[in-house]
Amino acid sequence: MAPGKVYLVGAGPGDPGLLTLKGYECLTRADLVLYDGLVNPFLLRHTHAEAVRTCRSDGEQGRVLRQAEINQRLIDAARAGKTVVRLKGGDPFIFGRGGEEAAALADAGIPFEVVPGVTAAVATSAYAGISLTHRDCASGVAFVTGHEDPQKGGASLDYGALAKFPGTLVFYMGLHRLPKIAQALIEAGKNAETPAAVICRGTTPAQKTVTASLRELPAAAVRAKLHAPSIIIVGECVRQRATIGWFENRPLFGLRIGVTRPIGQAGPVIDRLFELGAQPVIMPTIEILPPDRWDVVDRTIEQLSKFDWIVFTSSNGVQALLGRLWDTGGDARRLGDAKLAAIGEGTAEALAKFHLRADVVPATSRAEALAEVLHPQVAGKRVLWPKASRGRDVLASELRSAGADLEELVVYQNVDVEQFDAPTRELLESGELDWIGLSSPSIARALAKLLPITARSRLGQSLHLASISPITTAAATEAGLPISTEATEHTWEGILQSIIRAEGRSR
Repeated sequence: MAPGKVYLVGAGPGDPGLLTLKGYECLTRADLVLYDGLVNPFLLRHTHAEAVRTCRSDGEQGRVLRQAEINQRLIDAARAGKTVVRLKGGDPFIFGRGGEEAAALADAGIPFEVVPGVTAAVATSAYAGISLTHRDCASGVAFVTGHEDPQKGGASLDYGALAKFPGTLVFYMGLHRLPKIAQALIEAGKNAETPAAVICRGTTPAQKTVTASLRELPAAAVRAKLHAPSIIIVGECVRQRATIGWFENRPLFGLRIGVTRPIGQAGPVIDRLFELGAQPVIMPTIEILPPDRWDVVDRTIEQLSKFDWIVFTSSNGVQALLGRLWDTGGDARRLGDAKLAAIGEGTAEALAKFHLRADVVPATSRAEALAEVLHPQVAGKRVLWPKASRGRDVLASELRSAGADLEELVVYQNVDVEQFDAPTRELLESGELDWIGLSSPSIARALAKLLPITARSRLGQSLHLASISPITTAAATEAGLPISTEATEHTWEGILQSIIRAEGRSR
C-alpha cells in the first residue's frame, strides 16, 4: 500500500477565522486530524475526519507532551494510507515542535507538507492594538522563548544581547517566569520603565491584556490573575494600544452566548458571534431529522408542477424538499410555473442557494404576516406547504379561509434533544453562560425542559434570554422562562442586535 500524506498545519492562536485557506482545504480532505490542546475546537467544523486531541501526561518534568508517541501516531496513520492533518496552535515551526515532527516523518519516508499558520506574536499583538514594528517605535522584532527545553542543561538566552536589542521583544510561554524575565532584562541594562504588556488567550473572546512598565509588569499580571497561554511584549510599541486597541472594544466582547439552533444550521451564527467578539456555545435544543418515510414526499415531488404556490416557512423546509428533489434525480424544472413564498429573508436565502427567487417575502418573519400577503392571491389555487412534523397551525387555517386548496407535507421532523452535552451542562451549572438566544417557540419550550434548576434561578440576573419574536416570547413565558430582550428584526441577526442594545444599557 502506498503511504498517505501528513500535513503539518498551523491553526493560528485562537480565532478560528485566522486559519489559512490551505489549512482549511487540508481539513476538508483529512482522514485523521491530530490536534493540539490550544487549537480552537470550532476548527473541527471543517472536517468529517476522526479528530483526536493530543494530551499532556505526568512525567519527571511535570505535565509533558509525549512527542515520540505523537510522531509514531502520524507515521502509523500515513503508512495505513490515510491523509493526516497535524493541527497545531499558531505556526508549526515557531516554538511549535513542528520541525521535530517533520524530521520524524522524513526519517520514516512519509510524504509531508508544512502549512504555515499565523503565529501568536503576530496575531495577538495585532488584536491587542500593538504594532510590533511601527516605524516610530522599532525597526526590528525578536521572538524569544520564555520556556527553554529543560533537557538542554542550561539557559542559552543572552539577556545582555536582548536588553540591547534595538526593537521589540516578544516572549512566548513565559508567564510563569515573568518575574525572572523582567529582572534579568533590567539587570542586563534594559530600562525598567520600558512599556510592556502581557496578553493572555489572545485573539479569543477571553483575551485579556495588561500593560505596565517592565518593572511593574509582574505584579500587574498577578493582580489581573492572568494565565497561559500568553505572550509578553517589551518595547515602546506597547504605547500604541491606548489609541489603536480594537478587538476588546467589540460590542459583545467576552460574553458567552448560547446558540440553540440545530448543529447543522449554527455555522453562520457562530461566525457572526466571533465577529462581534462573543464566545459561541453550541447548545442545540432540537434536532432536525428526515421523515420516517419518504414515499409521500416522493409522490408529491413527482407532481410539483401541479401546484400554483409552494410556501416555505423555514430554511429546513427548503433544504428538505428541494434537497430530496435533487437526490431523486429532479431539479428546478420540476416546479413548473409554481410561485414561491418565503416566510422571511433567511428562508429566501435558502431558496437562493438553489438558484430560486422567492415571489413573496413578508416584511416580518411571522406566519400571520405571510398569510396576510398571500390571502388575496391564493383563492382557488393549489398550495403546497412543506413543513415540520410539528408547529403552529395559524398559516394553514388562514390560507384555507382565503380559499386555498392547501396540501400540508411533512418533509422533516423537529425533535427535542434529550439533554445537553457535558460541557454545556457544566457551563450552565457554573454560571459561566451570559445569554441564550431563542429562535422559535419549539426551541423555547425545549429549553425549558433542559435547563437545570441552578440555571433557572439565575434567569434575568446573570443569565439572560433573547427572543426572536413576540410569538417565541409568548411560548417562553408560558414555559416559565423570562425574556430579557426581544428582536425587532425576526432573525438571528436581530437577536444579536437586541443583545447588543441590552448590554449597552447595562454596561
